[in-house]
Amino acid sequence: MNERYSRQQLFASIGEEGQKKIREKHVVLIGAGALGTGNAEALVRAGVGKLTIIDRDYVEWSNLQRQQLYSEADAQERLPKAIAAKRRLEQVNSEVNIEAIVGDAGAQELEMLVAEQRPHLLIDATDNFDARMVMNDVAYKYRIPWIYGACVGSYGLSYAFIPGRTPCLYCLLETVPQGGLTCDTAGIISPAVQMVVSYQTAEALKILVEDWAALRGKLVSFDLWTNEYAAIRIDAVKRDECPTCGHHPSYPFLSYEQQTKTAVLCGRDSVQIRPPGRREYDLDELAALFRRQGLQAEANPYLVSVSLGDKRLVVFGDGRALVHGTKDVQEAKTIYYRYLG
Repeated sequence: MNERYSRQQLFASIGEEGQKKIREKHVVLIGAGALGTGNAEALVRAGVGKLTIIDRDYVEWSNLQRQQLYSEADAQERLPKAIAAKRRLEQVNSEVNIEAIVGDAGAQELEMLVAEQRPHLLIDATDNFDARMVMNDVAYKYRIPWIYGACVGSYGLSYAFIPGRTPCLYCLLETVPQGGLTCDTAGIISPAVQMVVSYQTAEALKILVEDWAALRGKLVSFDLWTNEYAAIRIDAVKRDECPTCGHHPSYPFLSYEQQTKTAVLCGRDSVQIRPPGRREYDLDELAALFRRQGLQAEANPYLVSVSLGDKRLVVFGDGRALVHGTKDVQEAKTIYYRYLG
């Protein structure tokens, strides 16, 4: 018995055979924030064979309250979350193959990764439904299980979507209204994060050891502050005409339009600008260009940060940018094109 995993293997539902299966599996984790760091650490400590982490953001001071893999040094360096997570996780378990992708998990990017690598499981650690709908389409198109998770304030919920067995997220959202609360308006406490992570990673381990009968099969929701809990079967929401999991799927969220994409980020006055196509920047040259314009620019191997009065422009090597200090998409676009053309 491998001493590192001995206590996990003593658990009868995993055992040595289950541990071997975990070691053979590849998990893709979309998002490396609060839910992402919790899921990543649990899976790496459990001995998953490969973990791919995709995240578009970098570490900031406000992350440290609940995003458990990051340090003050990561925030000071504005290190991309995927890179910071990979560095920490490799210290936790050097046996796991960890791939860090600094970028958006858009339709084109995620489908290409899944089609090429054929992972065994996708885990949702995002902060928006646009990304989740893309993940939902990819998962059902390639018949890969994915585990949904979300939390805000003291509330959280989770569900394991299994293509061919369960309805999909599109079916669910046709029935369940989306609430208006976000981490930006309601905040978040770390116990809610940890509870969702526990539900997600428990279902993940069942999938990785192929114990399909043990899956919960219910949408679980809770509020730790008001001491409420519910687990609901959602089989009845499945629709034959669903464009993702119905009889004639079209996967509508995988269509890619060559146009500028924008997104207001959860929890901050920030807008992401994603230009059409892909731009490749030499970040040192870009930082020097900004400085020649009299701007205060800081660079690391992954991004350039520029102070613009009460705004800040952060540019990544692939041309993506974050404009901090505004939620106004048009204002963010104006800043982006003024300085990046």
